[in-house]
Amino acid sequence: MNQTVEYKLNFPCVALFNALFNNEQKVQVSDTTSDAQRSKAYKQKNKNIITFNSHTMKQIIFSFLLFTSAAVMAQSDKYTAAMQKNLAQFDSMKTTADYQSLSGAFERIGDAEKTQWLPYYFAALALTTPGWTDQGIDKDANADKINALCTKAEALAANDADKSEILAVRNMAATQQMMVDPQSRWMSYGQQAGDYLKKAMELNPNNPRLYYLQGMSVFGTPEQFGGGKDKAKPILQKAVDLYKTDQPKTMYPHWGQKQAEDALAQCQ
Repeated sequence: MNQTVEYKLNFPCVALFNALFNNEQKVQVSDTTSDAQRSKAYKQKNKNIITFNSHTMKQIIFSFLLFTSAAVMAQSDKYTAAMQKNLAQFDSMKTTADYQSLSGAFERIGDAEKTQWLPYYFAALALTTPGWTDQGIDKDANADKINALCTKAEALAANDADKSEILAVRNMAATQQMMVDPQSRWMSYGQQAGDYLKKAMELNPNNPRLYYLQGMSVFGTPEQFGGGKDKAKPILQKAVDLYKTDQPKTMYPHWGQKQAEDALAQCQ
């Protein structure tokens, strides 16, 4: 009487693909089969399964990579579209509430993406405008929010050039806090603003926005304290020169060129 014995040949990975494709292999032997024949049959089946699953594994890996690539591209397209939509709104913002809403939109993109520093950067940058223009805003609370967003951006920034951009925003926040009461706050926030700028220049000495900010700071400082147009002129000239050769990547910071050119014109 013949007896069929079923052996399930499960190995790491092979077992997984067997389950996926319902491809569990069977070795059929009878009670009259010799040990040598059993061993030979077992080895042949084992070889067939490994060969089959090697081919199947390649197909699975290829399909997985194709699917993953498509998913990443779709996510990237969604991210790019959301960023470009919000970036296009910068020029149409008018009120503090507008900029706060725009900042919130960028922050939500950052929270959704989790690996991109630019959304948090632009969320912080959006808040710097009311920090300059709205005399009724709480400058300290606004700066706290800017710095919190900068901290999120810094955690994701990949290189020194990116970090220098974030420090430029921190410089503006500290300057705005100092301007609440320059006499009493110069030694704290004024020094802090200078430190941010110095560190940013060390990270990327070719960032034109840093020299624009430095030039504007000197421009607004009274001559008796080492500032004024004459002192600001060479700094602003350097900013303008660097802007002409600056080639930022898509969606990367590129603000400040016209303002630097206008400020330089006032120094003539």
